[in-house]
Amino acid sequence: MVAMRFLVGALRRAMSGPSPGRPRGLVYEKHGEPDRVLQLKDVSLPQLGASGVHVKMLAAPINPSDINMIQGMYAVLPDFPAVGGNEGVGQVVQIGSNVTSLKPGDLVIPADAGLGTWRTEAVFEEDKLLKIPPDIPLMSAATLSVNPCTAFRMLSDFVTLKPGDSIIQNAANSGAGQAVLQIAAAKGIKTINVVRDRPNLQELVDRLQSLGADHVITEEALRKPETKDLFEKIPKPLLALDAVGGKNATEMLRCLRHKGTMVTYGGMSKQPVAIPVSALIFKDVRLRGFWMTQWKKDNNKEKLSEMITELCTLIRNGQLASPACQEVPLADYQSALKASMAPYVTAKQVLRL
Repeated sequence: MVAMRFLVGALRRAMSGPSPGRPRGLVYEKHGEPDRVLQLKDVSLPQLGASGVHVKMLAAPINPSDINMIQGMYAVLPDFPAVGGNEGVGQVVQIGSNVTSLKPGDLVIPADAGLGTWRTEAVFEEDKLLKIPPDIPLMSAATLSVNPCTAFRMLSDFVTLKPGDSIIQNAANSGAGQAVLQIAAAKGIKTINVVRDRPNLQELVDRLQSLGADHVITEEALRKPETKDLFEKIPKPLLALDAVGGKNATEMLRCLRHKGTMVTYGGMSKQPVAIPVSALIFKDVRLRGFWMTQWKKDNNKEKLSEMITELCTLIRNGQLASPACQEVPLADYQSALKASMAPYVTAKQVLRL
């Protein structure tokens, strides 16, 4: 009887948890809080097929969009059962007979969202992957396809910026914010970077300035009349980048020059953006939105590849570093989720796969 109970218990553990040496992934079968619905399980690999690419995943970050997708609060939601994660880097193990753009050993990143990157191995279609150079540092490669691309497009697609111009952005310590200020600095564009006040504020200010930030101010300071003194040193911003919404976005909007543009790409405050009528009438400001997933749908893979090439050049030149990252083994995903959802996040959690 004891032996039978032991056997039944072993079978249950084998069915509920991952098996050593088997492909594993963080799987969810319903929407909810990630720490409750995600489970580390064995995942099956489909047949390679003619256009398939077998990839060994190396590292994948935890982004806010990943959390929102699992919660069911994102514009694109996968079918169940689903594997979490939209970004990461992997290495090609094997290719199908019709695959021409990749070969074993190549490093690849997702060409689009929704692939489910929080897994040790996967078989993806060739057109869902993008080859990157082998000399890109692992953390830069793992965090390349979302935030740096978002930053690059927002700095390129909405207004014509030239050296000496300025922009203002909130959530400047986020992955996208850090990419924005570095790419802007590489182009000679001045940045005003707005962050939340916090106990280690000076440490954050020092880090952002080391990346190329010209000015770092708190949300509270942005609301004060003294902010206008900034514009005696640099011109008023032509572009505002908003990832927060609410009052913070409204205050940035007041700083824009005549016919300036504000681009909203996130809503971390979960508050609507209030637009002063005077800004519309007397300053003729433009309000736009941006979503990287939609940009990828509207543009071909060649244009995406061109952008990745430019970003990789910046990385090689030391002009675009990855955000501060904390590498966490896949088995410790619960601690990584907790850290990524804590207030005042200082490091991006990256799952080592």
